[in-house]
Amino acid sequence: MRPPALRSAQGLVRRPWGLELLRLTGRVLALALQPASYRGPQWGRVAQQLVLAAWPALGWYAVLSALFGQVLIRIVVVTAQSYGLTRYAVDAVVRVLVLELLPLAAALFVLLRGMLARAAELRRWRRDGRLALEPSAGPEPWRQHVLPRALGGALATVLLTLASCVIALVLTYLNLYGFSPWALAGYTRAVGQIFEPTVALIFALKTLGFALAVALVPLAAVFDLRPQGDVRALVRTAVVLLGVELLALVGNYY
Repeated sequence: MRPPALRSAQGLVRRPWGLELLRLTGRVLALALQPASYRGPQWGRVAQQLVLAAWPALGWYAVLSALFGQVLIRIVVVTAQSYGLTRYAVDAVVRVLVLELLPLAAALFVLLRGMLARAAELRRWRRDGRLALEPSAGPEPWRQHVLPRALGGALATVLLTLASCVIALVLTYLNLYGFSPWALAGYTRAVGQIFEPTVALIFALKTLGFALAVALVPLAAVFDLRPQGDVRALVRTAVVLLGVELLALVGNYY
């Protein structure tokens, strides 16, 4: 005889995945806006997940993004100089590397490094009957286990995106002008012209969309107790990230 928690969880498998994602998104966003989610011992749980998700990977991710950025920046700068198009190098690097590649790389990094494992942990607890997320269980299981992990994934995505973009902008300046401070005013003006209000808004919304996708879509797999749940969560998150990226491209260039 299967335990009631397992039978009810298996019943959720037959529900459309999109409905479970909307349900989880609504509950997590509602809990994130409640002051009670950050009081007493709950703040310790949230703070622990924020630190575990972002801080341990920040240093070596910055190194990896710097190496990747340096290779790409050098290729663009040398190619532009060889064709006498140096003034377009900044535009190419910022639009390709900073606006498009680095946010997507940060989101995939957080997804593969942490969020899939956290989702698998919750799914295992739910399958074993140690975690009840039914409406009758109240908001506490969501507040204690789901919300901290979602906030950690979102913060890590935003933090790594911003850190890698700043590093890329610094490396671009060094590759073009070296350590001379005299070109700084013109360089900041050129970058500012690229980040016009519309582009800056789309970049912010895309980063937020990536953060929400990485934080919430894998956790929706907690309702999917079928085999290969991790693979499904990975594919679904990749599809959502691709959709956000396509919307950003349409907003920027069409």
